[in-house]
Amino acid sequence: MQETAVEIPAHATGSVGDWVAPATMQALVKSRAAPGAELREVAVPEVGAQDVLIRVLAASICGTDLHIYLWDPWAQGRFHPPMVFGHEFCGEVVAAGEDVKHVRVGDYVAAESHVVCNACYECRHGLQHICRSVEIIGVDRPGAFAEFVAIPEQNAWVTDRRFPPEIATIQEPMGNAVHTALSAPLAGSTVTVFGAGPIGLFAVPIARASGARKVIVVEPSTYRLDLARRVGAEVAIDPASQPVVETILAETGGEGTDVVLEMSGNARAIGQALRALRHGGYVSLLGIPSGAVEVDLADGVIFKGATVQGIAGRRMFETWYQTRGFLEMGMDLRPIITHRLPLRDFARAFELVSSAQSGKVVLFPNDPGE
Repeated sequence: MQETAVEIPAHATGSVGDWVAPATMQALVKSRAAPGAELREVAVPEVGAQDVLIRVLAASICGTDLHIYLWDPWAQGRFHPPMVFGHEFCGEVVAAGEDVKHVRVGDYVAAESHVVCNACYECRHGLQHICRSVEIIGVDRPGAFAEFVAIPEQNAWVTDRRFPPEIATIQEPMGNAVHTALSAPLAGSTVTVFGAGPIGLFAVPIARASGARKVIVVEPSTYRLDLARRVGAEVAIDPASQPVVETILAETGGEGTDVVLEMSGNARAIGQALRALRHGGYVSLLGIPSGAVEVDLADGVIFKGATVQGIAGRRMFETWYQTRGFLEMGMDLRPIITHRLPLRDFARAFELVSSAQSGKVVLFPNDPGE
């Protein structure tokens, strides 16, 4: 493979300071406006003055990636092929632009996927996580299902090497669960999680570590209900075979759940969540519905005096510090990571995610899988 030199700034440190970048790399490309993706040889990203180039050690699959892979209506209106996708990742910094000041060559990093403008009203009010001009790595700009990815220095989160790549990469989606959970008072509360995808599963040990009295999970996949029990859910409800609202009321002495963490985006689940909420309760909405949702605002929110919070991403970078704290206290998320595959097995990986017969699926772009 032909190689071209990448300039390493004078301030850079680390054992890879004399590293030479290859001209091309293997990457998973959404090549056309249709379902699927292709593993291709593409150019290694250029490194801008304020960017770092990362050798990707692990990249986990998110629901957003599945939308892009399946090419559903949301993806059709947002994603513009051809482009490398994937936005949850970690790796080692192998090169840095001339204006990079804090991240060093050799650093082990994860990444905040939201690239913000730092100039809009929201950014200038400390609300960078809802920047109106946000670009998302792997959605609006080239992503991390690749051997290398270039990102702005400000998006690199230096990580302790005691955390292996499959844990380091999930800090970004775990941050969604942290932000969702900590937006409501959890100590002493009954917490009900609707949707046990990976983010919903992360929310279970987060709620328990934050002092929740009881954690209830509602999820149609029996595979994921079992994972929820393994990470600390006391009550697991299958909506296909159990009456959701009645079961939650029975588990709470007829009062209703104190806190709802809505991770599914399912219209029926949202209605059930509001009916199962106690008066004065808290609802945090992270799941994104596929279309408009009709709810009973009068009985579900207004007359109950409920507090409803919309959740977008992670607070930058408050949530990242909180996420680090949970990991450093010893929170074990390994049961949620159910599959580890080389990038070349991407088709199987997306099939697993689509089937709901998995927890978190992690790809390894620099693993030949031999």
